[in-house]
Amino acid sequence: MRRHRVNGLNFSRRRKKINIPLIKEILTWTVEIVIVLAAAFVLVYFIGLRTSVVGQSMAKTLDARDEILVNRFIYKVTQPKAGDIIVFLPNGNEKSHYYIKRVIAVPGDTVFINKGILYVNGEEYEEEIECEKMEDAGLADEEITVGEDEYFVLGDNRNNSEDSRYANIGNVKREYIIGQAWFVVSPFEKFGFL
Repeated sequence: MRRHRVNGLNFSRRRKKINIPLIKEILTWTVEIVIVLAAAFVLVYFIGLRTSVVGQSMAKTLDARDEILVNRFIYKVTQPKAGDIIVFLPNGNEKSHYYIKRVIAVPGDTVFINKGILYVNGEEYEEEIECEKMEDAGLADEEITVGEDEYFVLGDNRNNSEDSRYANIGNVKREYIIGQAWFVVSPFEKFGFL
C-alpha cells in the first residue's frame, strides 16, 4: 500500500520550538568576543607597537637589538616635550627603520652647541642622563631656532648618533613622529619602563 502525499496545508505538523536561552547565550558570547577583540586591537595599535633598536646611538639607555614598545596614542592628545624618547621616521621615509632619539628642544626653542656643551634658549642644558661632551656640533655650531611643529633630537650616545645636528635628519617634523618609546620588552634584565 502506497501513501500518497497530500498537497496543501498540513495542520498536524508540529512547530519547532526556538530555544530562547540558547540564542541569548550565543548572542552574549558573540558580543563579548567582539568587545575583547576591539579592546585588544586598540591596545596593540596604540601602545603595543613593538620595534627593535638599531645601532648604539641611544646607549646606555637603549642598546642595539633591544625590543621596545611604542605608545602611538600619547601624542594624539599631548605634544612631545624635552626629555621624551621618541620614535620617528627620518624625513618621513617609510622605507627607513625607525629612529629612536631624545627630544632636546621643542617648537620656538633655540639650540646651540659650543665647545661640546649644549645650550637651549641661551642656557646650558641640564641633562637627565650622563652624556659626554660632543665632539661635533654639526648644524648646531650656529644657533638653530626650532620651527613650529618641529623638534630638535639627539641620541644619548652623543658622539655616535645621527640626529638633528646633521642635515640628513635635521629638526624632526611632528608628522614624522610615530610615538613615544615607553617600555623595554627585551632583554629580560632591562624589562620595564623607560
